[in-house]
Amino acid sequence: MTRKISRRGLVAGIGALPLLATPALLRAQENRVPDPNVRRNVSSFRIRNWQDHFDTLGKGAIVCDVDSRALHFWDASGQYALYPTSVPRTEELTRRGYTEVVRKKVGPTWTPTASMRENDPSLPEFMPPGPGNPLGTHAMYLSWPAYLIHGTHDTRKIGRPSSSGCFGLYNEMVAELYPRVDIGTQVRVI
Repeated sequence: MTRKISRRGLVAGIGALPLLATPALLRAQENRVPDPNVRRNVSSFRIRNWQDHFDTLGKGAIVCDVDSRALHFWDASGQYALYPTSVPRTEELTRRGYTEVVRKKVGPTWTPTASMRENDPSLPEFMPPGPGNPLGTHAMYLSWPAYLIHGTHDTRKIGRPSSSGCFGLYNEMVAELYPRVDIGTQVRVI
């Protein structure tokens, strides 16, 4: 048996949808107690202040936040930018503390570490720049060996614990950040 739906019935049904959802929405709002001390944007990234991490801005500052999977950047004038990132897969791969940007490279090459190759023998000994390179289009090397801020061609990694210690950004975002970061920019991983 088929039922014929009139235009009037369709409009009335669609109009009733918000009324059906109202009790659930009200309960959700009742149970939510916002913390007035936490400022968040629509993506739920916590907005940070550079003053909580550094004495001065100097050449600029970067805070890599493992928990919120975000990179916070301030240039020397205090201009702020926030980028979603990939983060280390495990706590053992996560190095926390202070470091700085010591080198930058457009079109980076990639040489997996010995431990990476031990964990995955199929990894190449060396990879030139290009679409298969896990460092993406731009890389900023930190004073800690084998730790970088870089792009990625594998966009599924952004927002996930997926790296061997690095912080990966979408290629278009690392391309935007790259020219703004000077050698000597201070970095803190929290």
